[in-house]
Amino acid sequence: MSLEEVLYQIEGADETKRAAVRIKRDPEQYFVSIFGTPDVQGTWGWRIEGHHLSLNFTIKDGNLLRATPTFMGTNPGEVRQGNLSGLRVLGKEEDLGRELVKSLDEAQFKTAFVETIAPKEMLTAAEKRVNPLKPDGLSEVELKPDQKAKLHEIIREYTDRLRPEIAAETWADIEKNGPVFFAWAGGKERGEPHYYRVQGKTFLIEYDNVQNEANHPHSVFRSFEGDFGRDILAEHAKEAHGK
Repeated sequence: MSLEEVLYQIEGADETKRAAVRIKRDPEQYFVSIFGTPDVQGTWGWRIEGHHLSLNFTIKDGNLLRATPTFMGTNPGEVRQGNLSGLRVLGKEEDLGRELVKSLDEAQFKTAFVETIAPKEMLTAAEKRVNPLKPDGLSEVELKPDQKAKLHEIIREYTDRLRPEIAAETWADIEKNGPVFFAWAGGKERGEPHYYRVQGKTFLIEYDNVQNEANHPHSVFRSFEGDFGRDILAEHAKEAHGK
């Protein structure tokens, strides 16, 4: 949210555009939406959303929760002027992906590399439901122990945004439904447009950094069955309504 002020300072330098930019780049333009009736019984959900942020939560009977899809972006990827100079909101997500791809040997990289030119945007876009992307990329079973640990560190960077007990449940589900695959597109060096994805049987991570000379990343964590609490809602409909 603080980057909205950074964008205002960058884009509002022209006094003739300043008023319009202030409306567009407002740190308070983030909104909470509630779906259903919050209660300790039953199923309901809520979302907080604004520029470069969309967090979705579904709760059943007060304690069963799904927290996907989760979208986070950042512009600029690295702040290069002003009081926040050097700040990289999604810096860890970028660095971990690059560290893994640069650790691959020639044969591993050949399997992981899916496109010479990184896509301009995440392939799943804003679809309500997503399916595994092809090609899969490189399986974790083909990784050395330190590379596999790095792949898991990438995943945990996304899952551990949540409360510890929810993150632990998500991670246990990922481990139970292995293996996990890693795919890369674009250049390996910082400043070169690049993209990676990590996917398993139940989930998909996409990270894309192409815009603004590769200084404008987007990232998303999706569940193939649990986005927007779809699995919970289906279970509720079957139990409560016989559907």
